[in-house]
Amino acid sequence: MTEYRADVVVLGGGSGGYAAALRLAELGKDVVLVEKDKLGGTCLHRGCIPTKALLHAAEVADAARGAAEIGVRASFDGIDPARVRSYREGIVAKKFKGLEGLISARGIRVVRGEGTLEAGPAVRVGDDVYRGTDVILATGSYSRSLPGLEIGGRILTSEQALDLEVVPDRVVVLGGGVIGVEFASVWRSFGVEVTIVEALPHLLPAEDVSSSKALERAFRKRGIAFQLGRRFSSVAERADGVTVSLDDGTTLEADYVLVAVGRGPATSGMGFEEAGIRLERGFVSTDERLRTTAAHVWAVGDIVVGLQLAHRGFQQGIFVAEEIGGLAPVLVPDVDVPRVAYSHPEVASVGLTEAQAQERFGSDSVQAYEYNLAGNGRSEIIGTSGIVKIVRRVDGPIVGAHLVGDRVGELITEAQLAVGWEAHPEDIAPFVHAHPTQSEALGEAFLALAGKPLHAL
Repeated sequence: MTEYRADVVVLGGGSGGYAAALRLAELGKDVVLVEKDKLGGTCLHRGCIPTKALLHAAEVADAARGAAEIGVRASFDGIDPARVRSYREGIVAKKFKGLEGLISARGIRVVRGEGTLEAGPAVRVGDDVYRGTDVILATGSYSRSLPGLEIGGRILTSEQALDLEVVPDRVVVLGGGVIGVEFASVWRSFGVEVTIVEALPHLLPAEDVSSSKALERAFRKRGIAFQLGRRFSSVAERADGVTVSLDDGTTLEADYVLVAVGRGPATSGMGFEEAGIRLERGFVSTDERLRTTAAHVWAVGDIVVGLQLAHRGFQQGIFVAEEIGGLAPVLVPDVDVPRVAYSHPEVASVGLTEAQAQERFGSDSVQAYEYNLAGNGRSEIIGTSGIVKIVRRVDGPIVGAHLVGDRVGELITEAQLAVGWEAHPEDIAPFVHAHPTQSEALGEAFLALAGKPLHAL
């Protein structure tokens, strides 16, 4: 056995782990980064980046179908799965190469292999032990399944769905959260008949109900079917397809089933509890500064209860690095972390829903305004419908923003600033939004809440 020492050992090279390592290196720390697979983790290789490449291919397919409506001669001749895969993998490869170069340039030592946490704190990889003054746990998450449902064959998670070499005729998606609606959107654009099964009353049930209903209207118009308030009962797999049975006796026939019921924390079998880490339902217990129950051991990203988003992992990784560096950083609460589903149309939000705001402050103390994108010139030009909904405290700050429409994910940062800085609509109303842009829709909502609507009654 060989023992190595470093200022900080990071277990996991995904979004949270590599962000922590990069910031620690900037702060002059000697860093060891342990990763069993590829740097970048799920987000870069099996999640955020490849799925958004698929969604862009879907957008191009839709544009080709509708080109004649705007006077462009084009035709849609179908999807070439091999070429789509090559396009997707090319993007991932470029991002991966860039990340490896950045890690190398910062002088971070990367150790390839499966790491196990030991008391001290330290991380064991094979026969070697890497001991740090501090250890950061950033081991990420895995795709969950449902009881009695074994993944394999025609029963897929998002990882297997990415690797499909065919465009199916029919797919059933179990779960109407972000992963479910994004894959449903892609497949529908590729010409697939899609049915989503969601146990709760709405698609994207964590979003403001106005956003969920707007997405449901758009999906209906696109021909995406969904069964809401229905639970999966069983799946019978055959050589040529599957039969999905629901709790009300309904059966659905499909070529494949996508299981999109969320992600679980990857914390099993890595020595966490043996090293003094308390787990709750598999998640690592931390305090508000992301310290675990073991001295000098921290946790970031999907293994910490809350939003499982790559950019939350980035932020938490940077936060812990600066906390170790003695900089006393400010942690962004989950409610102020922007959320985006990149379906067609997109759904973006930050802050409280109207219902959450009413529960926290009282119904009489909350005001909301909804602006329809039908009044926005740029949205009309690109052919999208949707809404912008702003929630504020009466005579007080903006506490939530909720957007539905193509490309609205690009607008959420302005809304995040408004929520995070506790801005009043009256503060923002004087700022000029370029015309014609979709950002004007946010401006219109701010103007309306400030009592001076322009392109609205």
